[in-house]
Amino acid sequence: MRPYRLRTCLLYAAILLGIAGPAQAWELVGTKQLELRTRDGTSIPIGTVTFTPGPDATRFVVTLDRTKFKDFFLSMREFKCVEGPEVQCHVPYPYANPGTVRPGDYAWLEHALLFLYKAPADYGAKLSNGLYYALQKTEDGLVGRPMAVDLNDIAAPPQDPSVPPFDQAARADIVPGARWIEALVIR
Repeated sequence: MRPYRLRTCLLYAAILLGIAGPAQAWELVGTKQLELRTRDGTSIPIGTVTFTPGPDATRFVVTLDRTKFKDFFLSMREFKCVEGPEVQCHVPYPYANPGTVRPGDYAWLEHALLFLYKAPADYGAKLSNGLYYALQKTEDGLVGRPMAVDLNDIAAPPQDPSVPPFDQAARADIVPGARWIEALVIR
């Protein structure tokens, strides 16, 4: 057998046997699934995020699947919500932003995925019950753990619209298991 054919055959054999090296790392490219994970391990698919790499940053577009949400009219405003032991409602970030991410910096994507929670019996929306999913990259995608934020903080435009308003100081840890939705996953 010729050397190049032997190399090709060995490469194919290695791929088939799963010993061709590490799997491709997850990247911020293309359309990825967006889901919520409940504390009992159930995944609720709620839409997609499309990533388009650019020279300085990667642009993103979040597309929610409206069929996965129920309409709630809370505090004189319509919200798209998922129901379970809690009601969790998406709160669109209301101001212009670049819609970009960079390696290790997912702040604008996190701001596009703000939620609030309420008990099913509660009347109205309490913006102080905001949820911010702090994203971390894993080998399978991005996983966000919920952190508490006061969404009243974005009732007025930020002084500097180029800076995401919910920095680390504006967020508080949530005890694991305290919320029905324990993670937001992009994969």
